[in-house]
Amino acid sequence: MQNWHWLQGPVEDAARRLLGCELVHAVDGETLRVRIVETEAYDQLDPASHAFHGRTAANDAMFRSAGHAYVYLSHGIHHCLNVVTGQEGFGCGALVRAAEPVGPVGEMTRRRGRDGVQLTNGPGKLCQALAVTRALTGHDLTRPPLRLIERPALPDDEVVTTTRIGISRAVEAPRRFYIRGNPYVSRS
Repeated sequence: MQNWHWLQGPVEDAARRLLGCELVHAVDGETLRVRIVETEAYDQLDPASHAFHGRTAANDAMFRSAGHAYVYLSHGIHHCLNVVTGQEGFGCGALVRAAEPVGPVGEMTRRRGRDGVQLTNGPGKLCQALAVTRALTGHDLTRPPLRLIERPALPDDEVVTTTRIGISRAVEAPRRFYIRGNPYVSRS
C-alpha cells in the first residue's frame, strides 16, 4: 500500500505537491503516461467545491482517503479528474487541470484527434486523451489500471500560484498551481 502522507495535509499543499507527479493509465493494451503540470485545490469549506454542500452519492469519492480518484462530468460532456487529498471524511481534492505527455502519444492523439499542446492542456482534454471516465470514480490510484506515481517535489521557483479559472464562486482564492513556463499549462 502506497504511503500518501504527502497528500494528507492541507489541500493547497497536496495540489502543489502533485506537480511533476505522473499518471499512468493502462487501457486497451496501451500504457498512457503523463506528467502533471497544473492543478487546482478544492475542499468542503470552499463554495466552488463539489463537496461544499456535504457528502452525496455523486461526490462520495471526495470524502474517501487520500489517493483515490474523483471523476465528474463538466457541462455534461467533459470528464475531469481529481486526486482525493486530505483526511478521510473531509471532502477535498486536487483537480488535475493539465499534464504533459511523457510516454508514447499515438494512442492519446488517436483518442483526442489532436496533438501537440492541444493534446492534454485542459482537464477535459486530459481525460479524453487518457481515457479517464466516471467509471474510475473511487478508484485507488495505487492500483491498475490508473495509477499515480510520486515524483520529487518541485522547487518553489518552478511553481506559480494563482487564482483558479473557469469557476464563478471563490474566484479570488489562490488555489491554482502550475509549472512555470510549461507549454501544456491550460492558461498562464
